[in-house]
Amino acid sequence: MMQRVFLLCTALLVFAWGNSQNSQLFTQATEHYNKGEYSKAIENYEQILKGGKHSPELYFNLANCHYKLNHIGPSIYYYEKALLLNPDDGEIKNNLKYAQNMRLDAVEEMPQTEIGKAYTSVVNMFSFDGWAYLSVVLIMLFVLGYLAYYFLRSATQKRIAFVTSIFSLVLGLLTVLLAYLQYQEYKSNNPAIVFAKEVKITSEPNENSETVFILHEGTKVNVLDGLNDWQKIKLADGQTGWVKNQNVKLLKDF
Repeated sequence: MMQRVFLLCTALLVFAWGNSQNSQLFTQATEHYNKGEYSKAIENYEQILKGGKHSPELYFNLANCHYKLNHIGPSIYYYEKALLLNPDDGEIKNNLKYAQNMRLDAVEEMPQTEIGKAYTSVVNMFSFDGWAYLSVVLIMLFVLGYLAYYFLRSATQKRIAFVTSIFSLVLGLLTVLLAYLQYQEYKSNNPAIVFAKEVKITSEPNENSETVFILHEGTKVNVLDGLNDWQKIKLADGQTGWVKNQNVKLLKDF
């Protein structure tokens, strides 16, 4: 028993010490940033990352430092990571647009049909976790409605309870489907940022294959597949090709 208490206390002390150290590093980084010492601020933020701490504020500040130093790839990369953790933050979106204006590549997205736009809008209304939580709530309403139907005496109240329970069940099943579709979309979306100043995208995963197009630092791609030290990528306009691993950096590598 005493050994368990000791281990628990030790774990709590380590956790508290780690948070205190991260807080100190974050404060120091902010001081460096305010003095225009952006490289030193980056070093502090990266120490926090090495400790396993991830937050939209941390990535946002890192992106701001790189933006000040005109580091196109890293600034876009960290703004995008911040946006993954906080997709509704207007300030992150605004700063990301400024960083994207420094890119050389202008990739136009493939046009969507009205049905496609409506589907994307509905599925992306919540994350797959959000849809899952909503489905749980609706199933609980179904159960409560069914119990109310069973125990209520009034015919009107029983009809209301029955309709409510069935409606909740249908919506619950629909939200389960939407959660699945959103999760599948999340899995198929594996974004990355080009970090090389300029890189040739080839038709096959080898050095001797034909160059299909050229990309520059900061361009966002979607990784479809991998083979040895090559990644198959796809652009928003539908173009595909192969690139060496070291030339792109995945966004979801938390």
